[in-house]
Amino acid sequence: MNANVHANDPREHVNEEPRNDLMDLMNGFGGMALLMLLIFATMVIIKFIISG
Repeated sequence: MNANVHANDPREHVNEEPRNDLMDLMNGFGGMALLMLLIFATMVIIKFIISG
């Protein structure tokens, strides 16, 4: 009974490509901050239009 199991060492990182995690974090944080700023500015403009 041969299970034909191939155990790989998880430390090999065969399919991992080099990435800059800090830049990814900074881009995500900055993008979210800009999106929230845009939503805030839009809501302020809408409030002033509605209030007269």
